[in-house]
Amino acid sequence: MFEHGLLAPVVALAAWSLLMLIWLYATRIPAMMRMGVKPGQISNDPDAASKLPAWARNVADNYNHLMEQPTIFYATALALQLMGQTWQINVTLAWIYVGLRLLHSLVQATVNIILIRFTIFVASSIVLGMLIFHAAIGVGLVRFSFGH
Repeated sequence: MFEHGLLAPVVALAAWSLLMLIWLYATRIPAMMRMGVKPGQISNDPDAASKLPAWARNVADNYNHLMEQPTIFYATALALQLMGQTWQINVTLAWIYVGLRLLHSLVQATVNIILIRFTIFVASSIVLGMLIFHAAIGVGLVRFSFGH
């Protein structure tokens, strides 16, 4: 799991995002066809998306979420990798982040229980914050002094 440092979790989350895109197409296109919604309507008419069933909207919403906060993860993980900070704690935190985002996706795309989803999101945000803190130490934005 630690052989490729922080690159493996980055690639894993990118691959998961691609799988969510495929899931989006597999659910949204048939739902649009059934509801008589044309592709251009979704982006131009906010009411058109609301015509789609929740199971199709939730997958699309999750794909959009994977294009938001995880971009901070990608930048942070790559910065840590470039600084050579592929310590076990950083790699473990990165895999935890990826696992939580995957779990968040599955909850949102299936049962979509907001409290569960929010709890997972908060946990993943804390993990991401820890990675950012480690990166801030690495670039000298945060300094520790042990002594006088």
